[in-house]
Amino acid sequence: MSDLNITTREDRGVTVVHASGKIALGETSQQLHTALRGLVDEGQRSILINLSNIKMIDSSGLGTLVASYTTVERAGGELKLTNLSDKASELMTITKLYTVFDVFDDEQAAINSFPKAGEAAG
Repeated sequence: MSDLNITTREDRGVTVVHASGKIALGETSQQLHTALRGLVDEGQRSILINLSNIKMIDSSGLGTLVASYTTVERAGGELKLTNLSDKASELMTITKLYTVFDVFDDEQAAINSFPKAGEAAG
């Protein structure tokens, strides 16, 4: 069994990805990237990753988030993060990744920040 569980749901045109467990070097990092790439391949362009149930993330996990961000952005979409743990927030601060990602404390606020379906992304 994997150390990472991923579920997705749709909320007003935004694909909310709930990840729980850990995102670390090896299988879990690859699993997350594959899942996100799959969403992009299916045409999803507004993706929010809820990290509230991530117990551990390492530099490889952060790298996966950055790679996924790039994949989504190249496809003309947006990837945002919500509910980072204290440790994840600390890592994001140290690595200056807060300048890359839109990070929200509140999932609903994050969903509301995406352009509504049908509106042109600006």
